[in-house]
Amino acid sequence: MHGHAKHTIHRDHIHHGWNNAFKPVLKIAPGETIHFETKDASSGQLSKTSTAADIAKLDLAFVNPVTGPVFIDGAKPGDAVKVTVLNFKPSGWGWTGNIPGFGLLADQFPEARIHHWNYDPGLTPAMYGPGGRVPLRPFPGTIGVAPAAPGLHSIVPPRNVGGNMDVRDIIEGTELLLPVEVEGALFSVGDTHAAQGDGEVCGTAIESPIDIALKLELVKGAHLKMPRYTTRGPVTDHFDKKGYEVTTGIGPDLMTGARTAVSEMIDLLSKRYGYAPVDAYMLCSVCADLRISSIVDVPNWVVSFYFPRIVLE
Repeated sequence: MHGHAKHTIHRDHIHHGWNNAFKPVLKIAPGETIHFETKDASSGQLSKTSTAADIAKLDLAFVNPVTGPVFIDGAKPGDAVKVTVLNFKPSGWGWTGNIPGFGLLADQFPEARIHHWNYDPGLTPAMYGPGGRVPLRPFPGTIGVAPAAPGLHSIVPPRNVGGNMDVRDIIEGTELLLPVEVEGALFSVGDTHAAQGDGEVCGTAIESPIDIALKLELVKGAHLKMPRYTTRGPVTDHFDKKGYEVTTGIGPDLMTGARTAVSEMIDLLSKRYGYAPVDAYMLCSVCADLRISSIVDVPNWVVSFYFPRIVLE
């Protein structure tokens, strides 16, 4: 699965937002491989020496830069781009931030905060707070193609053609299908993460510049409404070994349930392990998984939040 990509796109070839008028930086035939260099989610606004003050003054017009776009010969609306994730080259540094006004519990955590991670690409990121260690598991947070609607569209919300999906299982070996809406598809990728929990609850993962190699193929006439993907193996085995602490949120609204389950986990972590609540919140974002446990027993639904015990042991 490893090996040399046919093309390399330098990290200077980035764009912010989706626009089908952007000129492609590369044209390829279906089936070719590309090595994408990336910038971190702050687009270089943050570095290893950044503080909470730098988080507070982030220019959100320049977040989630993506490398590209790539024009795929023969791609037409109604087709799908099949993306196979080949490998990653982690940089060894990343950050997690609490950005004021952003995240599932933004109303509870108005203060800017940043945590730096330094990790050996072969092992695990550095210690977090009083003993947290999160296994490295790189993936691209933002991966997609240009929408048919003209003009510039924000990169922050994901959409039916992909984008900022923050799907943590688009790892090495995963095959992702994206619906094509414009000629050539105009594929871009970035916002790479060293690790993330399902939900990315504080709004950031371990944001890290990580180069990524992909193979891009075409599936003609796929007529997908939404992205879909296939994983090649287990998706939680990096967390499963020691079991989980699980909190719940039960009630008639899934968003409220999710917020309650996360708040309950922050309460557990701060009381049991001595974390500052905002640090527990950020740690949850990079390793804990939101799940819908039950959505049929009217009128209340059960949202569960799984925190892997291996992170604390």
